[in-house]
Order: sequence, then structure tokens, then C-alpha cells
Amino acid sequence: MRLRTIDPRNYEAALEIEVRPDQSDLVAPVVKSLAEAYVFGDRAWPRLIYDGDELVGFVMAFLDIPWTDPDDADRRSGLWRLNIAAGHQGRGYGTFAVEAVCDEIRARGGTQAYVTYHAREGGPAPFYTRLGFRPTGEIADGETVAVRDLSPL
Repeated sequence: MRLRTIDPRNYEAALEIEVRPDQSDLVAPVVKSLAEAYVFGDRAWPRLIYDGDELVGFVMAFLDIPWTDPDDADRRSGLWRLNIAAGHQGRGYGTFAVEAVCDEIRARGGTQAYVTYHAREGGPAPFYTRLGFRPTGEIADGETVAVRDLSPL
């Protein structure tokens, strides 16, 4: 497994990534993520997930973004999006991608990684819990906020 940047050779394939229909309310499509990456520039870290030469998903981190207000000193980094293609789920790609995001945050000096998710039956809460994320008690835009401490390797 490896991550690749999005470029003119692979962006159209990235736009074709779709999660399972029952997950479509849980994560925005890749096209929205790429638009946000454009707007947020170096604060967004979008990558494609490959297994060999096969594109299997998309992940995007947010890096040192003001959390509640553009002028706020509370700046956070974490997982912004995770889209594993419907036919490729359950094979460890999501775990690989989340660990890669945590490694990137750690490499930039971060000590915590955040994620937000919809807390509903069939949602991603158990997945994030298995990866060490713990709810903070905060709700952001109707989603549960969770954090993972990034101890040095």
C-alpha cells in the first residue's frame, strides 16, 4: 500500500471513487474534498491510496487549522476525509490511511490527531475507536469530535 499525490494523470480516477450507498451520508465525495484542498492550500493534505497500481481510496488531512474561529489560537490537525472505494473496504486500506495521516501530523510536530464523524448505527465510531481515537465531548457541525494522542514512535 502507498499514498500518491493527486496530479493530472490520476485526478479523474480519484473523482470516480465511491463509498457504499449506505455510507454516502457519512462522507463527502472526493470532488468536494479536492475543492476544499484547493481553497485551503497547504492546510489540506489530500492523497490517493493505492494497492500496487490499483486505486482503492482517498484520504485527506487538515493541518494546523483554526478550530472554531479563523482568529482562534486553538489550531488542530487530523483526518478530514476518508473514502475507501466500496469494493475495497475491509482490507486494511482505511487503517493504513489513518496511520499515514497520523505519521504526517507527527512528522510536522503534532502531538494529537482529530477526527469528526456521524455517530449513528453503522457509522465509523468503532473503526476510529479501534485506532485509538476517543470522543472529546465536543460536537462540530453535528458530528462527534474524537482525538488520538500521537506519542513519538
